[in-house]
Amino acid sequence: MIFQKLQAFRQTIYDGFGTARDAVFDLMDAVLTSAGVSSFVSLSLSPVFRRQWSSIYAAVQDSRPPRAKLMKQYVQWVCTSEQPLLAGDHTGWFRRDAVTLRDRGWEHDAERGRPPVSVGQGYSTLAWIPETDGSWALPLRHERISSFETPISKAVFQLKQVTRQLSVRPLATFDREYGNASFVNQTQTIEVDLLLRVASNRVLWNAPPAYAG
Repeated sequence: MIFQKLQAFRQTIYDGFGTARDAVFDLMDAVLTSAGVSSFVSLSLSPVFRRQWSSIYAAVQDSRPPRAKLMKQYVQWVCTSEQPLLAGDHTGWFRRDAVTLRDRGWEHDAERGRPPVSVGQGYSTLAWIPETDGSWALPLRHERISSFETPISKAVFQLKQVTRQLSVRPLATFDREYGNASFVNQTQTIEVDLLLRVASNRVLWNAPPAYAG
């Protein structure tokens, strides 16, 4: 039963791709099944990549996946018998040596980065978490944060796009980068419940008590 669902899901996604979809699908399988990737061209040596090495470049250069259409297909698989759980995050990828890469900016990564701040690109991901136990997740939106955007503005945009397709009000979780008034104010009109982590040094204010005189 699960295998049949996986086959149906893969076929649906495959049909949604356009040019070079065979090479794109083989490339995605190679990424998912490779324990470690030493270089981009090394993915062509994966047993599941059934084409010549030059096809991995064609998969990236020629493919233009319809993101909005694919997102609608992903959302159809979200279980709505109970409140769906979404998780959002911002990940920075350092690209110090990629001097020809367009639209780089300053990214922060305290765990992997040495130093923790360097030049690169940031990505915003909004995923559906289908299980209370385990690590499976279905990314509904995964997009680069341009230099004209912020992680908060991108996350707000992604939440709007996903919730419009859901028939049930979801619960969305975000880390402390989003636990601030700016994110709360920009999401107040979106049909979503938020569970936010607040930074330990965040100061919260409420209405002052009546003047004691």
